[in-house]
Amino acid sequence: MSDTLHEERIRDIIAKHLALEGPMLPILQAIQGEFGHVPQAAIPLIAEALNIGRAEVHGTMSFYHDFRTEPAGRHVVKLCRAEACQASGGDRTAAHAMETLGVDWHETTKNGNVTLEPVFCLGLCACGPAAMVDGKVVGLVTKKRFDQIISEVGA
Repeated sequence: MSDTLHEERIRDIIAKHLALEGPMLPILQAIQGEFGHVPQAAIPLIAEALNIGRAEVHGTMSFYHDFRTEPAGRHVVKLCRAEACQASGGDRTAAHAMETLGVDWHETTKNGNVTLEPVFCLGLCACGPAAMVDGKVVGLVTKKRFDQIISEVGA
């Protein structure tokens, strides 16, 4: 999709949400839903439409960790970083995940297959460490289970 088509589509999305009370989050969600991320070109367009500064749009995006400025990998693996999961081995699993994938938090593998993200509580405290793989919650994610998950998604 060309930059001009991106901009037109972004403007259409913004226009559809402007009448909402507090439209910034719905606009950002809709843009990310359309493109898989919020392109940098969208930030000034949103700021202009809402009559706010670009920094406010950027601040909102950085506050809510689900918004991304680059496309995610084909698979998104979120590892729980909450205390209960850390206490049950989550730190070891997270370190293993980063080493295995060769990425840090919010990064995507070189082949574009897996994005690794932290998440703070998936509600599986009794089954920690927990993960979410492509929207599906998984409990008891040991190093071995992580390797199995990655093998299943073809990383």
